[in-house]
Amino acid sequence: MTARTRILVLVTAVAVLAAVALASVLHASARADRRDRAQAGGPRVTPGPVTLTGPGRMIFRNMAWGPHRDELTTVPAADPSGPRTASGVKCLRFYAAAGTGVCLQAVHGPVSDTYRALVLDARLKERARYDVPGIPSRARVSPTGHFAAWTAFVGGDSYAGTDFSTRAAIVDTRTGRLIPTLESFRIVRDGRPYRAADVNFWGVTFTRDDRTFYATLATGGSTYLVRGDLRTRTVTTVHRNVECPSLSPDGTRVAYKKRVKGLPADAPWRLYVLDLRTMRETPLAETRSVDDQAVWRDDRTVVYALAGDYGADLYSVPADGTGAARRLLTAGVSPAYPR
Repeated sequence: MTARTRILVLVTAVAVLAAVALASVLHASARADRRDRAQAGGPRVTPGPVTLTGPGRMIFRNMAWGPHRDELTTVPAADPSGPRTASGVKCLRFYAAAGTGVCLQAVHGPVSDTYRALVLDARLKERARYDVPGIPSRARVSPTGHFAAWTAFVGGDSYAGTDFSTRAAIVDTRTGRLIPTLESFRIVRDGRPYRAADVNFWGVTFTRDDRTFYATLATGGSTYLVRGDLRTRTVTTVHRNVECPSLSPDGTRVAYKKRVKGLPADAPWRLYVLDLRTMRETPLAETRSVDDQAVWRDDRTVVYALAGDYGADLYSVPADGTGAARRLLTAGVSPAYPR
């Protein structure tokens, strides 16, 4: 190959790469433009006041394309498919209780994104902010509003496989005192102290006593439901094969996703409820794989997200294993029912 030919090949390759890059930029720009335009037939969303103390309301992250995509949005809990009121506050993950909210956000930079957690008051005003070390995946607030928790992926980006690492943090919303990782807690597994380099925690859920919480512990290829104590900084294993627990309002049961043998590797879960007194497991009527930390609408019903046309839709199912799953609304995720 002559020098001239090599130069022509190089110039052609550079031109092709430039064209591909330009096409990618234009495609991304066009897609972003489409996301900012409301689609015909989609839910009606208008701006307005949103608070975390209104009874009978449901608050969630709106996923419908349009100017209010990703904003915290509210609808009547009794009419979730009705018109939506958008707050202007954008979150990737969200939860609220007792007039306190936690909002996990992306901060878009010129090279890469960073992430943060905002503690919000009842009017969605920022009270405090904290750095989050990776992609946000779970968020919770204690029933009293005195504690908030979040989980982030710090390596990998999916719970389906085994090659991932998470970081779960808890903050006292009254004092601002932050526990940046539950990995600093002492672990008691099967009645004995336990240590391992592969420990991961995620999916915190709180009781009403401002001391006790539940979470997922993963280690040695197994997952466990653990009960945590904020005063002694100890977690104790309670039950195997539990992920993303969510404590019922009456504090007696945990809804969670469970890996079931024979299901596809990328969709391995089914929803279950565990009675914390008897340790009896009840499979719920939802037969699709649910990769979410379910929310209790009340003591009888759990709500969760599944993939949909806009990213995710919200569904509900009875917590006693009867009935059938039904779609509550399209284009929504991270629901909360302020109490």
